[in-house]
Amino acid sequence: MRRLLGALVAGGSATAALGTAHALVNARLVRTPPADPPPCAEPVSVLVPARNEAHRVTPTLRSLLAQRGVPDLEVLVCDDGSTDGTADVVRAVAAGDPRVRLITGSPPPDGLPGKPGACARLAAEARGRVLVCVDADVVLEPHAVAATVHLLRSAGLDAVSPFPRQLADDAATRLVQPLLQWSWLVFLPLRLAERSPRESLSAANGQFFAVDADALRRCGGFEAVADAVLDDIALMRAVKRSGARGAVADGSGVARCRMYRGWAEVAAGYEKSLWAATGSPLNAVLLAVLLGWVFVLPPVAALTGSRVGLLGYAAAVLGRAVTARRTGGRAWPDALAHPVSVGVLLRLLARSWRARRAGTLTWKGRPLHGSR
Repeated sequence: MRRLLGALVAGGSATAALGTAHALVNARLVRTPPADPPPCAEPVSVLVPARNEAHRVTPTLRSLLAQRGVPDLEVLVCDDGSTDGTADVVRAVAAGDPRVRLITGSPPPDGLPGKPGACARLAAEARGRVLVCVDADVVLEPHAVAATVHLLRSAGLDAVSPFPRQLADDAATRLVQPLLQWSWLVFLPLRLAERSPRESLSAANGQFFAVDADALRRCGGFEAVADAVLDDIALMRAVKRSGARGAVADGSGVARCRMYRGWAEVAAGYEKSLWAATGSPLNAVLLAVLLGWVFVLPPVAALTGSRVGLLGYAAAVLGRAVTARRTGGRAWPDALAHPVSVGVLLRLLARSWRARRAGTLTWKGRPLHGSR
């Protein structure tokens, strides 16, 4: 048993080191929107789905109206059944600006998430050759849209998702939110993923997602992902399935987002989506075993005096720090708590599957039974 445990610690530590080496490679290869993009020569439509976002949509809209280098820009906002006066806030911020159009959404079918339907309605109204989806809690830098469109065109992509910098300043968000960028920088071969048609090699963040309008139509549009809880990854997979190319990018220099505040919001947010990220209970168990083996077992062994476990822990901490530095996050001392972060994630994963099986999933006041 002691030999088996030692072998498991050694294997987990070695795998953690390989993951960190891969993160270092990805940190150099990941695409980034340029800081000084040329003016955009084509019409661009920014799509903003909004449900009960009155408390935070103002900075988003102001940042969109302050965009530079996009002379032919329209901003379409879908009020998706809000009950908090979101539409009134949008009208007040727009102040008659002809670039802004407010559209009233329709309720989604029972059990399906509303965001894909809202985005489908916006896309049907859009006239841009490039559609840029922006969540109502995202704030863009003035060059963000022009830079993203330039990246899309110059890299020969049909879709690109610049991952915003995730704002985290309380215990829950500092533990969990950095795992979003960490996961794809450590595990996803970025340049291979761009070229490969394999849907499993897909990453995206619907907070900020740009897609060629023709490519969106060819892949079936947002209607093709109407039942997807993780509609961003589902849309990227649909783009690939149609023969087009899509990629995730580092958008920390052009966008920022505060998804959650505190444990309650973090738990609710991840509860509604983690089950969909793993796809099946078996996949969830396999992922939990892998993460526990590589990122929890070595540091636990280190506490008992294992030097190999200490090396594995150090490798994982370095990987976390590398991804934080590359994506605008806080590296220290947060990276030192990486095993705790992974442990919290595993707990959230179990909670998500329990809620899924119990049929108690909800989001923004709507029951949720999406299939992906």
